[in-house]
Amino acid sequence: MNQVHHITHPLVQHKLTLMRKKDASTNTFRTLLNELSTLMAYEVTRDMPLHAVQIETPLEAMTSPMIDGKKLVFVPILRAGLGILDGMLNVVPGARVGHIGLYRDPATLQAVQYYFKMPSDMQERDVIVLDPMLATGNSAVAALDRIKALKPRSVKFVCLLTCPEGIAKVHKAHPDVPIYTAAIDRELNDHGYILPGLGDAGDRIFGTT
Repeated sequence: MNQVHHITHPLVQHKLTLMRKKDASTNTFRTLLNELSTLMAYEVTRDMPLHAVQIETPLEAMTSPMIDGKKLVFVPILRAGLGILDGMLNVVPGARVGHIGLYRDPATLQAVQYYFKMPSDMQERDVIVLDPMLATGNSAVAALDRIKALKPRSVKFVCLLTCPEGIAKVHKAHPDVPIYTAAIDRELNDHGYILPGLGDAGDRIFGTT
């Protein structure tokens, strides 16, 4: 569990509680997800490297720290991961964006890839993979397998909710990848959904059933 970062900030927990409610509308769910993602981004990017630049203030020249947003890549797992993306870009608007499309086979619960597109020069970049739910862990592991094959400088995984089964699956395959989450829920049900959870994040973001 050393690689799991549980973000317990009161605003994060408050907004997550509102999102969990079954009567939250699609618009409310999206708005809360955007706000919550922005709050989580501060914690996820806490250790980003800085470099010194020369600037002019209204009074004098100085050396001051800046991050290089162009070295950072956000990778949402389609489609639900798109719901986290805008909140992250609110904090680091200069970041690049890659996409990986995966769907879960309902019979096997295994991840099937249908799309993969990343920026160039991945060896020089820090990657943050985005997916609201880390449930069975199959999609997360499949995404991390493909991304790590490009040998990025570092990789993190961000989700709203996870559970012991999902954490164990990712850590077995990728013990070096830190997981950032707003909640560690009780368990998975027989259909691979997190309990108590918040339902299907993708359906709630996009208003589908």
